[in-house]
Amino acid sequence: MISNLASISPKAQIGNNVTIEPFTVIYEDVVIGDNCHIGPNVTIMSGTRMGKNNKVFPGAVIGAIPQDLKYKGENSLVEIGDNNTIRECVTINRGTVDRMTTKMGNNNLLMAYTHLGHDTILGNNIIIANNGALAGHITINDFAIIEGVVAAQQFVNVGAHSFIAGGSLIRKSVPPYVRVAREPLQFIGVNIVGLTRRGFDKEIIKQIEDIYRIIFVRGHTLSQAIEIVEQDIPDSPQKREIVEFIRVQKDGIVKGI
Repeated sequence: MISNLASISPKAQIGNNVTIEPFTVIYEDVVIGDNCHIGPNVTIMSGTRMGKNNKVFPGAVIGAIPQDLKYKGENSLVEIGDNNTIRECVTINRGTVDRMTTKMGNNNLLMAYTHLGHDTILGNNIIIANNGALAGHITINDFAIIEGVVAAQQFVNVGAHSFIAGGSLIRKSVPPYVRVAREPLQFIGVNIVGLTRRGFDKEIIKQIEDIYRIIFVRGHTLSQAIEIVEQDIPDSPQKREIVEFIRVQKDGIVKGI
């Protein structure tokens, strides 16, 4: 059902079985896939591409131009996958020349008042709780959980299956599979609960713990720790993921215990 009180550009592409409630505005150059539900008072601006089965709640603004003085009007995008929930007053800005898109995968939950800055990339099955504030050029990998009132500065990355405690300030990248908290943000353990819930084998979880004990607990420099991990820890996809993640972070990672 599409309300007569909604304002929809004739140049927007609306899929099948889409609900659009009153006082929502949808600009031209917007694509909305099948079975989406767009609540009242939503604004979806040019350059937005949305897949199937998404739910958008009142007050959300998707596809506004970046809050970046370097933006020069480039024809950038917001790309949203399938089965996402975008709660009240979420804002998602378009990309800039850096990545040309702000992108979100599938099965994500963005709770109320979350902000995704320009050129942010989210994977799949991510939860960002209320008042999450992500600056531009950030990457959040699959199954990360970010609790409420968390702010992340530009260019940081958050690894898969990580857990970030509420009220945190993310100034450095967060490796995969860990829990972080405190101020300044630091490693407080492996995300054992999350990994167990997602079916990780106990031996794999133990290996991840062994890796991070070397990296964060034993007092090595980061380069020394990575060398020890490569020499002493048996090969696995998780080991390779952790080592590669840490190696590519130009501005470093969070502190150890």
